[in-house]
Amino acid sequence: MRLRLLLLALGTFAVGTDSMVMAGILGLMARDLDISVPAAGQMVTVFALSYAVLAPVLATATARLPRRRVLLTALTVFTVANALSAIAPNYPILLATRVLAAAGAALYTPTANAVATTLVPPERRGRALATVLGGMTVATALGVPLGTYIGRTDWRLTMWLVVALGAAAFLGLALLMRGLPAPTAAPDLRTRLAPLRNRRVLGAATTTLVFFLAINTVYIYLGTAVRPATGGDAGRLSLIMLVTGVASVAGNWLGGRAVDRLGTRVVLLTGGTVSAALSFALPWASTTMTTALLYAAISPLAGWAVAVALPHRLASIDPPSAPLLISLNSSALYLGVASAGGVGSLALTVLGDRWFPFASTALTLVALTLSALTTRHRTPTPHAAAQSTQPSITPPTPPAPRPSTAPTTPAASAPTPTPPTQSAQTR
Repeated sequence: MRLRLLLLALGTFAVGTDSMVMAGILGLMARDLDISVPAAGQMVTVFALSYAVLAPVLATATARLPRRRVLLTALTVFTVANALSAIAPNYPILLATRVLAAAGAALYTPTANAVATTLVPPERRGRALATVLGGMTVATALGVPLGTYIGRTDWRLTMWLVVALGAAAFLGLALLMRGLPAPTAAPDLRTRLAPLRNRRVLGAATTTLVFFLAINTVYIYLGTAVRPATGGDAGRLSLIMLVTGVASVAGNWLGGRAVDRLGTRVVLLTGGTVSAALSFALPWASTTMTTALLYAAISPLAGWAVAVALPHRLASIDPPSAPLLISLNSSALYLGVASAGGVGSLALTVLGDRWFPFASTALTLVALTLSALTTRHRTPTPHAAAQSTQPSITPPTPPAPRPSTAPTTPAASAPTPTPPTQSAQTR
């Protein structure tokens, strides 16, 4: 089981490297294709927007297909698209290949997250999601610096690195990812889309969008925010980015365990509060290298813990619709990333280089308020619930007085009425 989760994480590592490494090679791409750097930057926006639009559409279209086939198809599309990016002769064709790569990524990542939740007991779903999402955080700490270094003379080499990562994930899953649980009986399109009319689902997705908009408003322009500490020195900025990447991995790992023990509400509110406080303090923290590094070490711990809690929360609202709901979370995430560049630019213009992190503070407080309002009735921690219902994990000994054959009620939309699923629902 652990090996399966790591193979799924290898795929998200490839996707994360592909989506984030562009920032390190935009200058080379602009010179090679004879375009401006802002025009080259549109590839990031095109990828993010395509991902956001396609993720729920593809999740719905593939709901009847075996999960293994979907994963392998997604990695095939993703890998081929990046190979086409590597040989693209001009800017328009390169943009088209980025849309195709986004389609593969939009199909793979939500499916991988949904599969991860089926491989473990309900009380370990947070850690399973953290493992798969860990591929994205490791991409920030390892994949992006590695891709930037490899492509320092030719950006196409970076694309070939992503191709190699995608091919490795494909081979691993093709050989070892067998015997996955079959998808539930596929309902009609209207039934599959019904969760999108659920106010709790929309509230959770909106929280994801606003939170990632908030943190990326600073992250995209972190070099500008910490310039007083770095003095424009590339080596100092690289150190700050390295610390940020390593702390992201740690935050992802800690977030998965915190979700399992404390529940999504506690993680969302605690992580959101810390993130808001840190972005508010950044104009002062950025004045020295020591405090800038302290910010770089703490901020990702809170941010990535929240990033683990967000898809877990959505999947727990309606477990039979987990692939669609997690794809919706991914769409909201990438919409937030795609919007953050413009919002951060506007904040820089209005507030200036030093004070623009205040825009992130305000947006984080909005996300924090949404989290508080939309999770206030789900206070029991999953760890406690799992402990109290542990005997019910074995079907022959269901706890009394709740009969294990009771039908699902509107108040609990879990796929089976067993207490472990109920405890996941309360998260």
